[in-house]
Amino acid sequence: MLFIKSVRPSNLIILAALPFIVYLFASSPDYQRSLQAILGVEPGSSAFVPGFLLLSIAFASGLAVLVLSKMKVARPRLTIAAALLGLVATAAILAGDMVHPFIASVVANSVDPFKSDLVVKGVTPRQLTSEADVMVRHVEAWIWPAYALLLVAGLGLLAAGNRAVVPAESAVRRAGVWLLAVVNGAGLAFVFLIAYVAFASGLATTIRAAIAAYLLAAALGLVWVGLQKLRYTRSSLMVFIVMTVGLAALSAWFLLQPRDGYVLAGTLGGKIGIVTNTPSGLIGAVRFGQYEGAPKTETPVRTFVTPQQAIDAIGKKQDVSGALLPAASVPSDWPVIWRTQALNDRDRAAGITFAVVAIVIGLLTLGGFLHRRHPLSIGSEFIVDTIRGIPMLVIVLYVGLPLSGALKDATQGVFDPPNLMRGIVAMALAYSAYLAEIFRSGINAIPAGQIEAAASIGLNRWQTARLVILPQAFRIIIPPLGNELIAILKDTSLLSILSIRDITQRMREFQSASFLPFAPYNSAAVLYILLTLAAASFVSLVEKKYDVKHR
Repeated sequence: MLFIKSVRPSNLIILAALPFIVYLFASSPDYQRSLQAILGVEPGSSAFVPGFLLLSIAFASGLAVLVLSKMKVARPRLTIAAALLGLVATAAILAGDMVHPFIASVVANSVDPFKSDLVVKGVTPRQLTSEADVMVRHVEAWIWPAYALLLVAGLGLLAAGNRAVVPAESAVRRAGVWLLAVVNGAGLAFVFLIAYVAFASGLATTIRAAIAAYLLAAALGLVWVGLQKLRYTRSSLMVFIVMTVGLAALSAWFLLQPRDGYVLAGTLGGKIGIVTNTPSGLIGAVRFGQYEGAPKTETPVRTFVTPQQAIDAIGKKQDVSGALLPAASVPSDWPVIWRTQALNDRDRAAGITFAVVAIVIGLLTLGGFLHRRHPLSIGSEFIVDTIRGIPMLVIVLYVGLPLSGALKDATQGVFDPPNLMRGIVAMALAYSAYLAEIFRSGINAIPAGQIEAAASIGLNRWQTARLVILPQAFRIIIPPLGNELIAILKDTSLLSILSIRDITQRMREFQSASFLPFAPYNSAAVLYILLTLAAASFVSLVEKKYDVKHR
């Protein structure tokens, strides 16, 4: 009865329906197949579960020791139990071969199956070649003993530091805390956020995208709030004025570079040859007849690498009858259709980019001067207001497709993040505006007397924010932060528009292949409900820990 009273009334319905849901998934083949497909369970994935569990237990136990050792009420038995559990899991990792299948699967799924020589071509699920498998075993042969040594050393330093007169001031204890936190924290982050989980890849993709986007959004939100809190000074205003003038001069330098001459020669009876690196504006003018004497219909074009290739194609009387060539490359006996000059795309793009940045910084500088605010504060406010006015789906599509494509072209293909990373950045950018407003309201709720008291005892602005403002503001904003976590967990379904194989995308794929009307959608809905309930329970635990009062 006490347990039932502790459950939220709205969740009692789900709790009562849970036996029926379990029976439905256990008895219906359609629901079993849909759940397996949506979760992303691959053939033979059961072999990876023991390794995943051992690593999770070992890393989580190390962090549990830290949490228990820092509690106000000492719990030595639980601390010892967590330490022993971690040591047992580590011993099992060293003694057996249960972790290797999971690590091999992680390596196999982290490389390109078409280009990498580490995986066997055409085999599903992916498998390492014999040479790659031996290489992975060599790495495991030293990495797990190294982890065991670091774990034992961290536990030893922590135990030795706890015996000091003042444990909190013991340098040995701090060293043990840092060692355990870094080693186990990195390991747990790898297992849950980076490593490929073959037995639930769809579910893992959703959870990873939500957590990564939430953390990145929180960091960006703090940046926006920090910029809004910057103070106005004349020196900062002068710096921005100089930046505006310098960028404007740089833009003018690029835009005033000498133009290159181009000639459209030949006839318009066939395709027009276009040489690589021809300014895009001229290509559009030729295609759509935006020059004097042009035909009213669209002109077909064909691309060539060099001018000589275009000239040879016309000489061989192929489907090309004319070409847009640099003026120095045009044969003297060819009829000239159009002459023009144009700035090359590289200088034009650089000039326009610097001009746009100069205009933006100039407007921020003017706004800062008129309102006696720091220009970056106005810029941060503009970003927050703008992002909140754009639908989430539009931001995901914009960042995931045209913006990422433009960055890829600008960096010559060096910067080409995967779709999952594009989706995470898009969601983080969108939610950072909402989190920024939550952070700002929490900070503004702190009485001004707190800040004045901090200044009276000699704390600078950074120390005041870190030691006085943020700890108190965090207690206030826990409930809205929890709401945003639940919201971002559900909005990861929008990433399916980028073909990211999360729960929603796998649901769509399975439904298209099976034509089942209800099972895929019901399975996905149940999974999202369980995820949001888990997130809500986590938020409730945090609220209880910090004793947040609901009014």
